[in-house]
Amino acid sequence: MQLEIIYKDENLVAINKPHGLLVHRTKMATDAKVFALQELRDQLGQFVYPIHRLDRKTSGVLIFALNKEVQRNLSIQFQEGKINKTYKAIVRGHLNGSGIIDYDLTNDRGTVQSAITYYNALNHFEINVPLGKHKTSRYTLVELKPETGRFHQLRKHMSHIFHPIIGDRPHGCNKQNRMWKEEFEMTSMMLHAERVWFEYEDGKTFSVSATESDEMTRVVDLLGGDAGL
Repeated sequence: MQLEIIYKDENLVAINKPHGLLVHRTKMATDAKVFALQELRDQLGQFVYPIHRLDRKTSGVLIFALNKEVQRNLSIQFQEGKINKTYKAIVRGHLNGSGIIDYDLTNDRGTVQSAITYYNALNHFEINVPLGKHKTSRYTLVELKPETGRFHQLRKHMSHIFHPIIGDRPHGCNKQNRMWKEEFEMTSMMLHAERVWFEYEDGKTFSVSATESDEMTRVVDLLGGDAGL
């Protein structure tokens, strides 16, 4: 696998991670044989150190350090919420305007954690595919900005406000996911880490963006609208 490198200097390298690729080995996904960390290491011919994570099903900006000192410094910034991230998602239904989702989440150890996500609806779509009692299917392209970084936060928050992300399992809508698979042979989750920015060297702002996956672009085309992708 040849990973798309979207930024590289002497300290950092950023890739546009595809849907379905794990960041590193984990006991939670014993079926996986390919991992971003190992693939990037082999591609560059040097060690790389992860400083944050993306869900296996999420595409987009994924940053690695090229030395342990930079990894340590940026990992602290991530933990302290000093790293800014924006995502794009396609969700079920018409979500209007902008707002804040302030809804605590429970991690796998049973600990309740505060979780905050900002959202901004960008575009609405409607296609002539009936589903359940509805004669058509409606969707929204939404920009998401997590203030906290909880496990599956964006996926759980969108489900909480009844606008689950298309292709999300297990937090999404099974009927929608089945329809997209049967009608359009689409099984990817429509969540993309679009941009990451933070304070870097000498007080300068580091910013890197990743273009949406071909599959996300295809879904927008199927929906028949200009999503600004």
